[in-house]
Amino acid sequence: MNTVWQVQEAKNRFSELMERAATEGPQTVTRHGRAVVRVVAIAQGEAADPKRTADDGFVEYLLNSPKVDGFELPVRRSRKSPPVLGR
Repeated sequence: MNTVWQVQEAKNRFSELMERAATEGPQTVTRHGRAVVRVVAIAQGEAADPKRTADDGFVEYLLNSPKVDGFELPVRRSRKSPPVLGR
């Protein structure tokens, strides 16, 4: 059963949201009446082995996507060191 949660309710009852996703199926979270995310339980095999990931075909899709001749993606990198957090 797909249950709809308002975002504030989902935040306040997150543990219940996760439990219901695991036992009842996908749970939808809305903001201002519009669906924004869906919480879906991970399959038992994946939960037992966090290194295991499902092959959803996304990598294959990217590798087979159309190429545009002569197009280069401009990459700009900063030479500065990244800020150190927590200081």
